[in-house]
Amino acid sequence: MPLPEAKPPDGATLFKQQCATCHTTTLSDAVRQGPSLFKIVGKAAGKADDFRYSAGFAKADFVWDEARLDAYLANPQATIPGSIMAYRQPRAETRAAIIAYLKELN
Repeated sequence: MPLPEAKPPDGATLFKQQCATCHTTTLSDAVRQGPSLFKIVGKAAGKADDFRYSAGFAKADFVWDEARLDAYLANPQATIPGSIMAYRQPRAETRAAIIAYLKELN
């Protein structure tokens, strides 16, 4: 009897596995290595009051949308020179799932 086909992880699971070490998704949790990503879609980049951003983010002049998040997750330093985030996600479907989850938080 063949095993059932495995379902890909959903965005929340992927976020917990790949992002939650450095980021929270609430405003009540303590800030970690990165800022909270609660309601990040539509928010100005580098402007959270409770986080000290890198020099690259201090110069950022845009609002986070799906396209910016996708580009940033694929290559943070190319999107925001001076960014110190080491995480890169080369798989478009994984980035899309994480971004869909972040949009749910709005």
